[in-house]
Amino acid sequence: MELPFAESWKIKMIEPIVKSTRSEREHWLKKAHYNVFQLRSEQVYIDLLTDSGTGAMSDRQWAAIMLGDESYAGATSFFKMKDMIKKITGFEYVIPTHQGRAAENVLFSYLVKPGNVIPGNSHFDTTKGHIESRKAVALDCTIDEAKDTQLELPFKGNVDLQKLERALQENAGNVPFVVITITNNTAGGQPVSMENLKGAKQICDKYKVKLLLDSARFAENAYFIKTREKGFENKSIKDICLKMFSYADAMTMSAKKDAIVNMGGFIATNCEQWYEGAKTFCIPYEGYLTYGGMNGRDMNALAVGLDENTEFDNLETRIKQVEYLAKRLDEFGVPYQRPAGGHAIFIDAPKVLTQVPKEEFPAQTLTVELYLEAGIRGCEIGYLLADRDPVTRENRFGGLDLLRLCIPRRVYTNNHMDVVAVALKNVFDRRESIKRGVKIAWEAELMRHFTVQLERL
Repeated sequence: MELPFAESWKIKMIEPIVKSTRSEREHWLKKAHYNVFQLRSEQVYIDLLTDSGTGAMSDRQWAAIMLGDESYAGATSFFKMKDMIKKITGFEYVIPTHQGRAAENVLFSYLVKPGNVIPGNSHFDTTKGHIESRKAVALDCTIDEAKDTQLELPFKGNVDLQKLERALQENAGNVPFVVITITNNTAGGQPVSMENLKGAKQICDKYKVKLLLDSARFAENAYFIKTREKGFENKSIKDICLKMFSYADAMTMSAKKDAIVNMGGFIATNCEQWYEGAKTFCIPYEGYLTYGGMNGRDMNALAVGLDENTEFDNLETRIKQVEYLAKRLDEFGVPYQRPAGGHAIFIDAPKVLTQVPKEEFPAQTLTVELYLEAGIRGCEIGYLLADRDPVTRENRFGGLDLLRLCIPRRVYTNNHMDVVAVALKNVFDRRESIKRGVKIAWEAELMRHFTVQLERL
């Protein structure tokens, strides 16, 4: 008999979590204006809001923290981190930042000008926010198949190469770079193939435009290339990573995901001009060049985390847990973006809450219902996150409207996933009774989903 799959680690520390009653959750959520970002962590039973900075670090990472060099300039911790980044990505120049959005802020401050067009594959919220706040256009060139959540494709996060080439033709001289997110979070944690990266790079080279990789979950993307793309099944994750980055000119990284640290990020590139330009914004925005926005101890932990999480066993354990939740949802018929992504399950909210009109934000409504059902906090990746069109100020309803259940690394057991699945089933079973959603009472102009105040209808 074949042995069942088991985690590639054992548990050495625990943190208690607390259950609550439905009446308590109703009170808390009303005070939070039906925005789960505004809940206190102790009001949440199972927290699937994000996998960003919420993972459990390894014993080697905790040990590395104790050896952190907190020197203001020239810290040994920076060079340990830089050497590991170069080993895995091949990039020579490294600028540390406190997280991924800070890396975007530093680099985009140098590169993005009003009126620019930046094509990509479903820019995530901070990426789009940093582009649009600079009066530029984030142009989505994701393949059309990504919008069909029930379609099974191995690389649903791919950029449409024809759309990309047309964008570069029509905006010649006005595209500072192309950005490809690996994996594609907004499209449901879907990976990008090596073939697609190669094709995108060839088009970028043809039009003399540089290619930037938004690399928060690059290791998970490499896992999918190894397990799904012909010719890479016998390659190591680290070899696949080097190959992926060989098709890019630079990367930004939120190390809070695939490096499994609580805080940290960086820019890496082989383009000296970009490095020199970004340096001038790093110092005033983040800090000196050998710490950016990071402590020495966190840079040590980041280096170890990158090393460990570019190994197959670690990634397989993480992604198998996401697959486990997907299989439980399959038992109950709950529709999600297929196939299951690398870091989360994305529930297709309009297919669940068929009575709730798009103007009443089905995914946010489903987020509210799941929290009320069992104290589980997810995150809307949909019409609220899409913000309003910068010109017309109309809500953007053209994309997917998803409830993201984002699984922190090495934090929850499959028993917790069973609770999540059954709670969703309970909401799914009473879906026809949910006929109204939420409306906006107050919103920020940019990245509104973090602070929006809502009312139930």
